[in-house]
Amino acid sequence: MLQIFKPRGLIISLTLFLTLILLLPTANSAFAASAEEIVPDRYPESLLYDKPVKVADNVWSAIGQTQYYSYENAGHNNNLSFVIGDNAVLVVNGSASYLLAKALHDEIKQLTDKPVKYVVDENGQSHASLGNNYWKEQGATLIAHVDAADEIESHGPAGLSNLQPILKERAKGTKIVPIDQTFDANLTLDLGGISAELIHFGEAHSPGDISVYIPQRNVIIAGDIAFHVRLLPIFPDTDTAAWLETWNSTFSEFAKDKIIVPGHGGPTDFATVDEWTRGYLEYIRGKVAILIEEGGTLADAYQIDQSPYAHLDTFEELASKNAGRVFEAMEFE
Repeated sequence: MLQIFKPRGLIISLTLFLTLILLLPTANSAFAASAEEIVPDRYPESLLYDKPVKVADNVWSAIGQTQYYSYENAGHNNNLSFVIGDNAVLVVNGSASYLLAKALHDEIKQLTDKPVKYVVDENGQSHASLGNNYWKEQGATLIAHVDAADEIESHGPAGLSNLQPILKERAKGTKIVPIDQTFDANLTLDLGGISAELIHFGEAHSPGDISVYIPQRNVIIAGDIAFHVRLLPIFPDTDTAAWLETWNSTFSEFAKDKIIVPGHGGPTDFATVDEWTRGYLEYIRGKVAILIEEGGTLADAYQIDQSPYAHLDTFEELASKNAGRVFEAMEFE
């Protein structure tokens, strides 16, 4: 296979490179614009932030903006993927709103007349699940990990309330609906000629994080267990030690030779997400461990040098929060 250079000295296939080129704002932007730069909508004729790109045969992903929710990005700040089988279509992430889900469906209809039979939420976050009611109207079965389903039920209404003033009329029609089918460890779905394996590798970024593996295409739609172009967020209930354990014990061996569609940012390879996910988690935990050993305080944690990650999107918004949350957790480990 022809090999080429990519940012940070990693090597990927020509197919992946050409896919990434479609996603990059400039050739030397290190995958994305800086957090301070305002990136214009890449697909203004649609509510989608960007037009879906082909990851592999039958596998597509609409790559969301790697920033926070905004009216301009219509809540499309994560990846909305879909897999087309001979009999049915599977969508990964119901999206952040009814109208955004419809916009994704409009794109799917341009590629196939097969029905969307399954919608799988990669976790219980708003941008994964708030558009579920559109898909329910189309007759799709809504699927999520049991923990993600609980998150949607308990936190979905608050998430919708927070998004409505941001999205304004773009949130029209959005309602919370329950998940139809849950699972604990894994679940395989037959789409006709191609299958999708839903896998819960273990505790990671948020409750109920799952990945979707397409064995016939060697693609894993990894979701929020894996990050690369934006700084990963550490929530108050994120267990970074458990995330690393999941990464090292199950995810890394499974994913190392796959094409990876992370939760945010374009398709890439394992070496890339390993550098910016495991690498960052180990870096920040290592810095905090030294700080605690030296008698440092929470205020000191906010000042930890994270400059090796300063080029990642959302760095300014997340870096100090991440350090503080890791400090608070590691004090009791």
